[in-house]
Amino acid sequence: MSLFRLTLRNVLHRRFLSLLTVCAVAITVAFIVLLVLSRQSVEQGAKKGYGPFDLVIGATGSETQLVLNTFYHIGAPTGNIPLAVLDEARRDPSVEAAFALTTGDNYKGYPIVGIDSGYFFTRYGGSRLQEGKMYAHTGDTIVGSYVARSLGLKVGDTFAGAHGLVQGEDHESAAAEHEGDHEAEEAGGHAAAEDEGTGERAGHAHEDFRYRVAGILPELHTPDDRAVFTTVDYAWAVHGLSPEEREITAVLVKPASLLGAHDLKQAFDGSNGVQAAYTSKAVSEVLNAVDQGSRLLGMLTAICVLLAGIAILLSLVAAASERTKDVGILRLLGKSRAYVWLSLTTEGLLVTATGLITGLVTGHLGAYLLKDMLFSQAGIQIEPYHWTPEHWFIVLGALAIGLLSSLGPAFRMYRMHPLALFKS
Repeated sequence: MSLFRLTLRNVLHRRFLSLLTVCAVAITVAFIVLLVLSRQSVEQGAKKGYGPFDLVIGATGSETQLVLNTFYHIGAPTGNIPLAVLDEARRDPSVEAAFALTTGDNYKGYPIVGIDSGYFFTRYGGSRLQEGKMYAHTGDTIVGSYVARSLGLKVGDTFAGAHGLVQGEDHESAAAEHEGDHEAEEAGGHAAAEDEGTGERAGHAHEDFRYRVAGILPELHTPDDRAVFTTVDYAWAVHGLSPEEREITAVLVKPASLLGAHDLKQAFDGSNGVQAAYTSKAVSEVLNAVDQGSRLLGMLTAICVLLAGIAILLSLVAAASERTKDVGILRLLGKSRAYVWLSLTTEGLLVTATGLITGLVTGHLGAYLLKDMLFSQAGIQIEPYHWTPEHWFIVLGALAIGLLSSLGPAFRMYRMHPLALFKS
């Protein structure tokens, strides 16, 4: 009987214990694969998330919040700034390009972002639309590829937005106001009824303003895939603001040079409730926080690796104890010590390799199943079919653990005399 057939029969003879060992290895490997793919996706998404815009101007507050909302469409904006800030930035000779951004509304949970169409040509080099054409009039929109795919939007479709950055916010607010109005009526007051009227007018303003899909963006592999874009003046049109009341959320700035970026930050930072933030610095702070979380996950991974190694060791110790007499017979029939040693180490490697392959498949399958949810919620775009250099370390590490775990029981059987093995 060949060595491989003998090893396979021994593994199948102890199906339950072998299955538990395979599961321990597979779960550990799948967890590590998901961690590697997620961390790489966060790093790559962070690097290309803001394009050439090294500076962003917005309302005073958290720089990280400003950058995440502006470029990654995560969280709420820090507030609004005067429209005059845009003109002031464009007049500065240190500025190569500057674009105003307005936000604050959503369509079914996806942010509606007002920005000049020149933003796409500056950032993506004039990439063509997947279909349709760029917006030209107030109410026209172009839709990110992920939004179009998720909601089934096509060129020519119309829809109404909602206030806020979370789906259903208006409905919840309306329900709360309605409840407050009912309580006010019971108490004989009229203040809540007035508030409800204001809320209803705001809600009707959004419902009456209809957007039209003019085009659909190609897949950009950035957070812009999950946003709806329109003209800057959409918010002013929805709320009927006069020219004196018009404000913007942020200004995206592409400096002409690094020195120009420094001068711009000094000029705008801290004046009249306005701040200027280095985009790369804010993103680095987010990545540092992610790295700290990765260290914690790394500790948990190390524990999982240790437990998987122990599972392999226990499986082979049990196998060696069960097959002591069988090994003695093999030795008496003339099989060498090397044959006995190889039979146990091969069994450990076979179980480990099975768990390794299962874990790799499970990890990538999990990444495929989670990619839409992660991208929708956090803008993290996992590439489930990507093979990273870390994968080779996972493969070599798993096989090394399987081999080391099998050496102890194999060496014990190797050293014993065949008569001692048989008598035991």
